[in-house]
Amino acid sequence: MISYKNSLYQLKKSRLKIDDEIIKSNNCLNRVSSINIFTKINNPAEDNAAFDGFAINSDDTKYLNSKKSKLFKILGIVAAGDRPFKKKIKKFETVEIMTGGVIPKGLNTIIPIEQIIFYPNKKNPRSILIDKKIKKFQHVRFKGSDFKRNDLIIKKGTILNPSHILLLKTLGIKSIKVKKTPNILFFSTGNEITDKSRISNWQVRNSNSHYVNSLSKSFLYNYKDGGILRDKDANLFSQKIKKMLNSKIDIIVTSGAVSAGKFDYIPDVVKKFKLSNYFKGVAIRPGKPILFAKIKGKQKAIFGLPGNPISSAACLRFFVYPYLLESLGIKKEKSFKGILKNDFIKKVNFTRFIKSKINTTKNGKIEVEILKGQESFRIKSFNKSNIWTLLPSGKSKFKKGNVVDCFFLNYSNKIF
Repeated sequence: MISYKNSLYQLKKSRLKIDDEIIKSNNCLNRVSSINIFTKINNPAEDNAAFDGFAINSDDTKYLNSKKSKLFKILGIVAAGDRPFKKKIKKFETVEIMTGGVIPKGLNTIIPIEQIIFYPNKKNPRSILIDKKIKKFQHVRFKGSDFKRNDLIIKKGTILNPSHILLLKTLGIKSIKVKKTPNILFFSTGNEITDKSRISNWQVRNSNSHYVNSLSKSFLYNYKDGGILRDKDANLFSQKIKKMLNSKIDIIVTSGAVSAGKFDYIPDVVKKFKLSNYFKGVAIRPGKPILFAKIKGKQKAIFGLPGNPISSAACLRFFVYPYLLESLGIKKEKSFKGILKNDFIKKVNFTRFIKSKINTTKNGKIEVEILKGQESFRIKSFNKSNIWTLLPSGKSKFKKGNVVDCFFLNYSNKIF
């Protein structure tokens, strides 16, 4: 049995090499950028107006005041999307401009429409009256003030979200290079497992497969259902692994049959293959019997998770997820900190993944409540939880007020 820290090192050492592909930028949600992405244009492309109003040259107002006003002749109007105003502009002339309109050459500031005095009247104006000095560059969006040409806009290894799609489409980037999405083939195991909803008391509903499938909707893998392996299906499982070696499947994940019971054949089957890395048993709870194997000479891996629902969920979160992040070139996930609301005692040499709930105190601090019902078969407490608390090995007693590491139930894409 190895430590959790050592298991993470083994996973990092055995990460998969995931190929790249080019996709349309509007289809890149939850994909991972393979390269640094730079903009080829300035944004805004030209100086433009931040308000509806009138564009003038501020130098023309240098000596104006309430006793010395001046009429500025209106030459025309520029709206967002109009071609640049081409007429040469003289002193004491102005152009009406809408938000987003390109500011005509020779003009450098905007007077908002609400501050305009029209002459001879608002209905049929020929000029505007200005009776004060106007600041230069007022309400101007400068060319390249958001992004300049060749700016780095998305780093390699970024999980792309809706704001990235907005960015890419704004900057005219039609396609990008991303990592291919890993394919996970999932098997439930055991004679007791059934897909039926109405079952006998000695049967267990196949909930783990649906949990793993649901997580794929918002994370970094494609889910493939391998079905249910029965207690005497060791040979069938071996055939499934052989088939995987020449398929598009990247990772096999199993649930159950990984411990030391009579029908726990997953470890024996896996060890018959040529492996470049293998471990079974990690000093954690829940999930102690977990298995990992990397196929020698192939970009293929196998995870054997325990069958209890919470053990399976914890191992998926703290082993399979980090492995996917490593393989896709994403930075290691960081925990966020919370303050314990209640005491907890554990075995000193074990890392614990604890079903917990966070709340924000009146002072804005994150308070962590360790929930009752930490056994790996108890789903009620998992359903009440909104985070995992990670209590590391090397310490047994955790007291109220201690600062602890917290992780969201699902990968957060670095909210904190």
